[in-house]
Amino acid sequence: MLNDRPLKLQDLNHHARQFAHKHLYKDLALTEHLAMFDHEGWIKCAEFGLFRLAIPEKFGGKGATRTELIAIMEGLGYGCEDNGLLFSINAHLWTVVLPLIAHGTPEQQAQFLPSLLDGSMIGANASTEEQAGSDVFSMQTQAVKQDDHYILNGTKCYITNAPIADLFVIYANLDPNLDPLGITAFLVPSSTPGLEISSPLPKMGMRTAQMGKITLKDCRIPVSSVLGKIGRGMAIFENAMENERGCLLASALGTMQRQLENAIQHARTRKQFDHAISKNQAVSHRLVDMKVSLDAAREMIYRVARLKDEGHNAFLEAASAKLFVSETYTKFSLDVFRLYGAQGYLANSPAERGIRDSIASLIYSGTSDIQRNIIAMELGL
Repeated sequence: MLNDRPLKLQDLNHHARQFAHKHLYKDLALTEHLAMFDHEGWIKCAEFGLFRLAIPEKFGGKGATRTELIAIMEGLGYGCEDNGLLFSINAHLWTVVLPLIAHGTPEQQAQFLPSLLDGSMIGANASTEEQAGSDVFSMQTQAVKQDDHYILNGTKCYITNAPIADLFVIYANLDPNLDPLGITAFLVPSSTPGLEISSPLPKMGMRTAQMGKITLKDCRIPVSSVLGKIGRGMAIFENAMENERGCLLASALGTMQRQLENAIQHARTRKQFDHAISKNQAVSHRLVDMKVSLDAAREMIYRVARLKDEGHNAFLEAASAKLFVSETYTKFSLDVFRLYGAQGYLANSPAERGIRDSIASLIYSGTSDIQRNIIAMELGL
């Protein structure tokens, strides 16, 4: 709960819960089966002002703090059970919109920001490659300069929003001999000739989030497509990952809060051996451990937000939050499943869907082992 937070954060969280319950509450059994992206929900979120909240006012945003945005994302996670939609929103915000604001030219910002903020354009971050995976420095996608254009060739995989994206931030290597200093970020509209987008990939969980593969075959883009400086793509990527790792799982806080409240209610009403299962110490202790782990996870996410609001680097704290909260989220969902037993094992039950959705958190934005590597490096190990 947010009862210990400032009143404004509580109000924002409550407002987001109400909005999500009214506008984003769907029959997930059908949409998940069909792997349908909720375009209507996306537009509703844009009308709610979600994409503008933490954007500076000079760019048409609301100028909210990072902490305020986290409170709202947590509220959305509580009120909306469509984790795929929320994941797509996070990918759009942290890896496309914010990098464009931080590193884009005035011309790029004028061209793309209005549509990204009003929801008429969807963004996707294309960095992952099948052979490299989390080893982003080893990317094979190449960019070759020809006069006033760049020619891109390569393949990106497991790209969130790819099948529905209008704009990609694509990372390519200008010179493999320069290692990370050859990597550059490019803004590439999905309609660009030479950019091929696959159909959605079937996934275990978060099925409403569209994930796909893109292939670049002599994809010709103007030099004005460079995002930031040439050879500084890894700095842009790492900054985007710091933002994403530290904030992406804010909606999972709301999901876990909802799961906990439902689990407590179930434990109080479900009876075995003539008494509520909540009177079974094994059950009550499990619920207590879930509550404590959620409190700790919440503190870690909000700590990253506070650091960013204060203008500090949060690279270490973001990795720590991503590691702890994703591991907590997955264990949390398994504990919920244990509580519901056979009822939770049924296809499309909230407990079953919770497990499928939460497991992905161990992988996206860098696996748990990658986060441990980052933390070890920051500790000088």
